[in-house]
Amino acid sequence: MPEKPDAGGLIPKGVAHVELAGAATTQHVVFLLVPQFSMSAFSAAIEPLRIANQLTGRPLYQWEVISEDGDAIVASNGVKVGVDGGLRETDRDTIIFVCSGVEPLEMTSNAVANWIRLQWRLGRYVGGLCTGAYALAKAGILKNKSFTLHWENQAAFKEIYQELEPVEQLFVIDGRIVTCAGGSAATDLWAKLIKQDHGQLLSQSVLNMCLIPFQRSGSDLQKTFVTARIVSRNPTLAQIVRYFEDNIEAEIDLDAVGEAIGKSRRQIERLFKRHADITPMKFLSDMRLQRGRALLSETNLSVAEAATASGFTSTSHFSKLYRARYGHSPHHLLT
Repeated sequence: MPEKPDAGGLIPKGVAHVELAGAATTQHVVFLLVPQFSMSAFSAAIEPLRIANQLTGRPLYQWEVISEDGDAIVASNGVKVGVDGGLRETDRDTIIFVCSGVEPLEMTSNAVANWIRLQWRLGRYVGGLCTGAYALAKAGILKNKSFTLHWENQAAFKEIYQELEPVEQLFVIDGRIVTCAGGSAATDLWAKLIKQDHGQLLSQSVLNMCLIPFQRSGSDLQKTFVTARIVSRNPTLAQIVRYFEDNIEAEIDLDAVGEAIGKSRRQIERLFKRHADITPMKFLSDMRLQRGRALLSETNLSVAEAATASGFTSTSHFSKLYRARYGHSPHHLLT
């Protein structure tokens, strides 16, 4: 197992400097990588720690990167990342982050879930980056907790863990459970934690070094829930899309949508034409196809079950639209 760097090795040289008053203890952080983890989330989480040490000239944060068995782990982008060792005992004040990504359910072993559960019972802070909430759910520590994960994976997560309800926020700190949606939200999360530990000046200075002008709040929504579907800030359109998302498994009638939001069918159709150049029902069909594809990719649902859970009343109709959209049968994902 590689030797852990000493404190000096965690304080790289830099030009910018932030003076901290008084003594500061070292916070220990463990990043547990699972196969196919998100490199963007991992990098966005670990760099603020390095920068905080560099800016202050102090070992404010000390981190280890581990895997289940101590072997190097391949990220979802194909890059192999070396680690400091395997699952091990941790210090009492350690914060643990599970870094996950593609196929999180399959990539989280029982051994990893058991280790996470043990760390939780020992009083550690336990977090998840990107799809790390899957590992926390498998460990059974999310009951009655507020948490989040990447928007792309929420539909499948809800099908698997129907008793749990993730929120659509960028990051959530609920007691000793700390989760974020991944990507750049991991930097926002650490900016929040650094602010709590060492104040606003250091937190903002870390963001400045990352060329990020301000810290987004954890309560900010993952904008992609709406804006990834339609590039528009029209509030009525966003309200309609939200209605579609909330009722996607049910039969949706455009007149009922209009009644719910106080608009006529014709007004709704004009909005979609103006802002998306698509009919509202075609837009809804595309949403359902995306949901069906996510469920087939990340759950053990059959094609028929995924079709029903996505709002299709006919499996054959779902399969026909799926093939036209993606160029192959939905059964392709099950092979």
